[in-house]
Amino acid sequence: MTFSWQKALGGEAAHGMLILSPRAVARLESHEPAWPMPKIFRMTKGGKLIEGIFVGETINTPSMLCLEDYLDALEWAQSAGGLKGLQARADANAKTIADWVARTAWIDFLAADPKLRSNTSVCLKVVDPSIIRLPAEAQAAFVKSVAAALDKEGVAYDIDAYRDAPPGLRIWCGSTVERADVEALTLWLDWAYAKAKDALAKAA
Repeated sequence: MTFSWQKALGGEAAHGMLILSPRAVARLESHEPAWPMPKIFRMTKGGKLIEGIFVGETINTPSMLCLEDYLDALEWAQSAGGLKGLQARADANAKTIADWVARTAWIDFLAADPKLRSNTSVCLKVVDPSIIRLPAEAQAAFVKSVAAALDKEGVAYDIDAYRDAPPGLRIWCGSTVERADVEALTLWLDWAYAKAKDALAKAA
């Protein structure tokens, strides 16, 4: 299993973490690649796992400040209730968005099936008929104007949908976000939408 520090708890984006199961270790020790492996990817020597790299020995020296930053994040996570506490915070944030979506006519979840929705990276789409009847480029421009208005006000950054995704918004609802801030964001979203809709009407 792999994960990167910048996901969920924040932190330095350059660091990826690798977690090996006993079966993965057995596979590493029994398999010899048919091609040369860069030193940074070598995890065995003489057919045995190099255990030192999993207990603090380094191949390339990482920033100690980055390590301390992540240790601090983990200590905060423990103080917030550990895994269950973090999950509860993310669930509460996602529910705040779900409640807003339920009472807001112009927005909906990108994933129609609730079972497929993330409770951390919440993806939304504009469903206002007057917007979705626009050409695809105009729809994308409208959503970008909503995101840009929030960015300009210092409310939210980089919440426009991914480049290859349908026009929409991405809202981070992970455990590091306070529910009150998510609630405040929904008010700003309504404001930015109304502002973009008014600009669209004036341009017509």
